[in-house]
Amino acid sequence: MSIKPAATVLVAVMLLAALGTAGSAIAAGRPELKVYFQSNLEDVAYQKKTFDRVAKGWKTPGASQIPEVGKKTVVQAVIAKDGKLISAVVSLSSGKKGWDTAVLKAVTSASPFDPLPAGFKPRSVEVHFHVSVVP
Repeated sequence: MSIKPAATVLVAVMLLAALGTAGSAIAAGRPELKVYFQSNLEDVAYQKKTFDRVAKGWKTPGASQIPEVGKKTVVQAVIAKDGKLISAVVSLSSGKKGWDTAVLKAVTSASPFDPLPAGFKPRSVEVHFHVSVVP
């Protein structure tokens, strides 16, 4: 199975600091979310809804837990046909436990997600959530 970026989700990469978190909390950079879906899920509306749910749940950790610019956390998640979160694990750490925990919490608190699109045959989909610190 391959993972590919959702076209419109990547075009609409959202700077999480604009979601009501204190932009000044990250003096050297700001958080950026990118979401990558299993290649056979091509429903752009579903991808955007999933992205929006996770972005909405983002809470920037304390200043001491913010990694340096260029670092990122990746959470690998599996969403069931009914939208329930089957699993979510940090597969790449930023080196800051508080940041990694914030990314994992944004994903888990967004659950349950919408059910997978009706035409999507597999019983689940793998999704990778990347939250980086960008300048």
